Amino acid sequence: MKLISRTEEIILVTVYKLGKKAYGVAISDHIAQKTGLNWKFGSIYSPLGRLVENGYLRAIEGEPTPERGGRRKIYYEPTESGIKALKEIQKVNSAVWIDMPGFETEK
Repeated sequence: MKLISRTEEIILVTVYKLGKKAYGVAISDHIAQKTGLNWKFGSIYSPLGRLVENGYLRAIEGEPTPERGGRRKIYYEPTESGIKALKEIQKVNSAVWIDMPGFETEK
């Protein structure tokens, strides 16, 4: 299995956590809230596209809404492959960071 990038990891974790509420603005807002980093709105769409293209996320069109001028929101959900990728990257991160002097993991 090909490892995902750190950006893809953060986005995939966020989509997983948001569940059925995972769409562009909500993903961007959640990442900003959790990391303190204000990602440009457009900067999540390239990685989202790659995650969909690589089969880690599924894109689902929502219903058109009047406040969006009749446009549909695109919602995202992790696929089975996406969940496997998250588990794999979690294992890799744990293996890399284990026994790192001065960087003990907080519980």
